[in-house]
Amino acid sequence: MSDPIRLIVGLGNPGPEYETTRHNAGFWLADHYADDLRASFNFEKAFFGMVAKARRGGENVLLLKPATYMNRSGQAVGAMARFYKIEPVQVLVLHDELDLLPGQVKIKQGGGHAGHNGLKDIQSALGSPDFWRIRIGIGHPRTLGLAQPVSDFVLHPPRRDELTGIEAVIDRCRAVLPALLDGELAQATRQLHGGNPA
Repeated sequence: MSDPIRLIVGLGNPGPEYETTRHNAGFWLADHYADDLRASFNFEKAFFGMVAKARRGGENVLLLKPATYMNRSGQAVGAMARFYKIEPVQVLVLHDELDLLPGQVKIKQGGGHAGHNGLKDIQSALGSPDFWRIRIGIGHPRTLGLAQPVSDFVLHPPRRDELTGIEAVIDRCRAVLPALLDGELAQATRQLHGGNPA
């Protein structure tokens, strides 16, 4: 049994021009999680982002979508974790992952940031890499046979077949939300990884 997740952070870039881009996969999942918890996002200046609050089993569950752009995500996460006295191990970050194909997902605790600027900034703000991450596969332009640079790739919407894979992953992530909030992280991991295409 692990610590239950108390703060769920979706990563993305704010603004309508980024809404459908691959880099916003974390925002997409955060929106669905808020729906599942019957919570709605409102802008909170003190936390530099959109915040949704829910109650589950007598405990507060907080959801956050930083409004600072990806590379400053730590500002919002750090402010919220300090205010609510949330430990890094109780934080779950939802983010896009170049090293996994659309349709694949991995959950892990700790580790490096693999050049992901959002994770890098959160690690710095929390002073620890021990937070949990759900890595939503978006593929890499090279693996998908595209010539565009990574920086351009992540700021474009996924193609139709890629979107189908990403949406399937989001549904699987929604199914393990109760386990995450109950601290059943090992069960959530088995369930999520078991559905990955080979």
